[in-house]
Amino acid sequence: MYDPIGGLLGTWSAGDGLWAIAFRLALALTFGAVLGCERAAKRHAAGLRTFVLVCMSGTAAMTLDRAIGGLPLISAAVVLGIAIISTNSILFSSKSQIRGLTTATGLWSCSLLGLALGAGLYTLAALGFAAILACLSWLPAFETYLKDRSNHFEVHLELKSKYNLQDFVTTIRRLGLKIDDIEANPAYLNSGLSVYTVAITISSQELKKYKTHKEIIEALRCLEYIYYIGEL
Repeated sequence: MYDPIGGLLGTWSAGDGLWAIAFRLALALTFGAVLGCERAAKRHAAGLRTFVLVCMSGTAAMTLDRAIGGLPLISAAVVLGIAIISTNSILFSSKSQIRGLTTATGLWSCSLLGLALGAGLYTLAALGFAAILACLSWLPAFETYLKDRSNHFEVHLELKSKYNLQDFVTTIRRLGLKIDDIEANPAYLNSGLSVYTVAITISSQELKKYKTHKEIIEALRCLEYIYYIGEL
């Protein structure tokens, strides 16, 4: 497989010499550091050091496989290990929110980035790095826009009393909204609050045109029997 960037660097970059290995590890450190800084800037647990170690581990694993020859068993073991670590970093908050899913996927993708560097596929690694960085940095705003345009959303609802649930349902219907599902949250069982995860559909044509999810939730937050409400 011809690698354009490798062709520009020269034949030394495609080999397994000391300078080629050092160059790949340096690139892995750089790519991992940039991705890690992006996550750390958004206050995620897996940040600079984690992404650097994952990317460099992938590069080192592929380098060892190339040196040993045969099946890439070390690389496969590293990818599997990173997948397990990434899965364990996914958390469910008390408000039924899944946290860490994007970071976990980013770690796994970063390990594949390291494998590409270890294999000497510099162009693939560069394109992969740019794609991962774009997904982590630029797509969240577009994703938020799409969510705000959707007629369906979920809220975490905390009522001061379980007897207020009927009042909430009545208010929702009057506003031109439809409740698709209500699920009680057992995490607040002994807190004195009645906590629910509510799936809502915007059925009113006027609301669809002029109101965002945030504005609807702000209006509901003014109800005196609601202790807290927020979109999931």
